[in-house]
Amino acid sequence: MRDTSVLQRLLLQDKPGKILLGCLCGLVVLVPIFNLLVPADSFFHVPTYVVTLLGKYLCFAILALALDLIWGYCGILSLGQGAFFALGGYAMGMYLMRQIGDRGVYGNANLPDFMVFLNWQELPWYWTGFDHFGFAVLMAVLVPGVLAFVFGWLAFRSRVTGVYLSIITQALTYALMLAFFRNDMGFGGNNGLTDFKEILGCDLQSSTTRVVLFVVTVITLALSYFLCKYITISKLGRVLVSIRDAESRTRFMGYRVEHYKLLVFVISAVLAGIAGALYVPQIGIINPSEFNPLNSIEIVIWVAIGGRGTLYGAVLGALLVNYGKTYFTGGIFAEFWLFILGALFIVTTIYLPRGVVGVADNWLALRRQKRLLLAAAPVEQV
Repeated sequence: MRDTSVLQRLLLQDKPGKILLGCLCGLVVLVPIFNLLVPADSFFHVPTYVVTLLGKYLCFAILALALDLIWGYCGILSLGQGAFFALGGYAMGMYLMRQIGDRGVYGNANLPDFMVFLNWQELPWYWTGFDHFGFAVLMAVLVPGVLAFVFGWLAFRSRVTGVYLSIITQALTYALMLAFFRNDMGFGGNNGLTDFKEILGCDLQSSTTRVVLFVVTVITLALSYFLCKYITISKLGRVLVSIRDAESRTRFMGYRVEHYKLLVFVISAVLAGIAGALYVPQIGIINPSEFNPLNSIEIVIWVAIGGRGTLYGAVLGALLVNYGKTYFTGGIFAEFWLFILGALFIVTTIYLPRGVVGVADNWLALRRQKRLLLAAAPVEQV
């Protein structure tokens, strides 16, 4: 019965979530039609580069969901989500590099081009298994999850919280960035992994492949939303909110707070890794800049602007901010984008603590209140 009530609340009471899922369903149907079936010279044709751009935005939306789950509902402000995202991306990038075979610049079927250039004689042991897509997907989930488990177990059992935890996660991200920049790590150094040819035997430059990757990303975002929403409205979600609002009191009531934190932290890391794995084949490159701590800070801004603790707000924030980034950095405002982003974050923090979603909720509440007042007002008799 409890599971049934949770499912009913998930399907019936989450109106913004239903709107979001409805939009995603529309994208799954309309984007492939307008890209593959509508002629290129038609006004309604969606170019392939737009499909790729939308896919990138939706990958970032999954990443924002992952952060909102731990920050908005458990109070864990992690500045290391970019690291989990990049690790998932590198796992998929290694598989894509192995699919190049002898079609690289140096024509070496056993070693990627960057290894040939650095005079490597054999493939490192940790590249073993990345010839297989299933193994790469497993690593995209397992590596971020294991890292989050080890890091979270050490941090949460030591009761590291607040700004100290944020700084430590940022330090972890920075350390990984420095490590992956090294050529002797075997991950491409500065240039990272690129020049991908195909995935599962399909040409990555093909419009059909791009559309399929887009559809898979949309479905993954929908499933991620369902998972996060299920967690937040379940008993686990209520415990997470109590940890966020009164951790000491929750611990006093007998709950193993560190276990709950660790569980949701690992789930968040896995979602971030999946987002990274979807991101790389669509964008065509993964390099150490994805570990940059500024990227993790930017994810926080997405969630804050969209609406922390709402899930759908995090998705909306990721889409709006990244669209704004594409729009402004493509014109005369390119040099001012970081200032615009910083100003948005400051204004949101001071004046819009619930983000864009909070503004919309307040507006709808006012309209609802006015309708009730008008309905309750006495009717004048002529």
